Amino acid sequence: MKAVPPATGALAAVALVACSGEGSRSPTCGLAQVAGPALIQQQLVNVPFVLTEAPRGLPASLPARVIGIPQQGEVRVSYTAHGLVMEYQGPSFPPVGVGYGLLVVDDSTQRAQGVLIYESQRPPKTYPQLGEVSGGDHSVPLHGVRVDWAGVSNPRCPLLGAAVRPQR
Repeated sequence: MKAVPPATGALAAVALVACSGEGSRSPTCGLAQVAGPALIQQQLVNVPFVLTEAPRGLPASLPARVIGIPQQGEVRVSYTAHGLVMEYQGPSFPPVGVGYGLLVVDDSTQRAQGVLIYESQRPPKTYPQLGEVSGGDHSVPLHGVRVDWAGVSNPRCPLLGAAVRPQR
């Protein structure tokens, strides 16, 4: 019998953790919480799907999630002269010097679905940066991609859940 590669074991562990979070507790949902972000991340290599500038008209807040963490957070959206600034409100923001955010836009409706925060190697500096996601006392770069949202988020266990309403 062959040994399970460490990466496969890590994906399985994340899938199991995702199953115990909000939404359905099925293995299918756990796998969707792993596969969806991986498919979205792969869009960064498809130049026509990479956003080169920040979209205008975003709502005051959007759902957000740090990949591998079952709880959803949100980002508060603002624009500056240097691009978008998204203030993350939620658990487990990546440590200093690690990770990046991806603004996810549905390619059929052009509607922003939310922000995924990856605790992994950042894209090369040549990739267009839309702004930053701040969490606590530091920030990570924000990039953006267009995706087939229906193809990467299962409606029975949505990747970013329902849109977060702005607080008054």
